[in-house]
Amino acid sequence: MPKIYKSGEDYLETILMLHLRENFVRAVDIAHEMDVSKPSVSRAMGILRDGGFIHIADDGNITLTESGTEVAERIYERHCVLSQWLIDIGVDPETAAEDACKMEHDISIESFAKLKEHLRKSHPNVSLPDMGIAHKTN
Repeated sequence: MPKIYKSGEDYLETILMLHLRENFVRAVDIAHEMDVSKPSVSRAMGILRDGGFIHIADDGNITLTESGTEVAERIYERHCVLSQWLIDIGVDPETAAEDACKMEHDISIESFAKLKEHLRKSHPNVSLPDMGIAHKTN
């Protein structure tokens, strides 16, 4: 899999989240959701397409490839778990979401797995996301 940077992970996660709400995702939707310029989205989509993470149809619909889905789901899961954990320990939900955005890219696989294990054991009220969500049918 080609190397992907934090900004690319953010774009993939945004595409995933938009697909969960809508069946059709366009560059303008991504720009609006991320509060970035359309030229920035256009450049990012080109990089992600060339890296094999997304497909852009002739009608402008942007979909995740298998490798794009894998990255997006991993980042989205981390975001959800980290946000919920921070909220559960008393952090304001808005701050928790912002902090989770920063942490989701840098936490190691081992640390994240141990955090999830800890949450399952000691915080049963924290609901962990069910991955595989990106494969919803249209």
